[in-house]
Amino acid sequence: MSYELNAVIGDAGLLRVRAGEPARLGALEGGLAVMPMTSALFDALTDGSAAGLGFWRLPGGFDRVLAGWSADGPLAYVEAEYFGGTGTQRPAVWAGGELAFGPLGVAEGEPFPPAGSPISQALRRLGVERGDAVDEFAAAGLYRHRHGAAWIS
Repeated sequence: MSYELNAVIGDAGLLRVRAGEPARLGALEGGLAVMPMTSALFDALTDGSAAGLGFWRLPGGFDRVLAGWSADGPLAYVEAEYFGGTGTQRPAVWAGGELAFGPLGVAEGEPFPPAGSPISQALRRLGVERGDAVDEFAAAGLYRHRHGAAWIS
């Protein structure tokens, strides 16, 4: 089975206020929301420049937008793609108007660092606590849908 996610994650209220159309949000645990990077959203957000920071689906110039939005609370942009248990992850977190973490990535076949998966490390910076879950990824509920569009369908 495959898993694919290209999305902004942050406080649900912050994303509702900042995102606008054509963004659509899905609910996560702990008051967080996921804003999948759909094709329509990508087209609406890009300034035409190349994607930055080593991401595949981060719209050109959107890193500056996320920095601005993060003055009101931390936000993460995450990319993950897995098939048959093998894949890649790459997140970054903006807080206080600047890039605060990452981007940090693991390539296909590379083990997670001792601090946990890159996405779990990013979620920790958004305030997600692992609790009884296996990691922050599970605690936030990111396992519930295997493809980005499913969060908003």
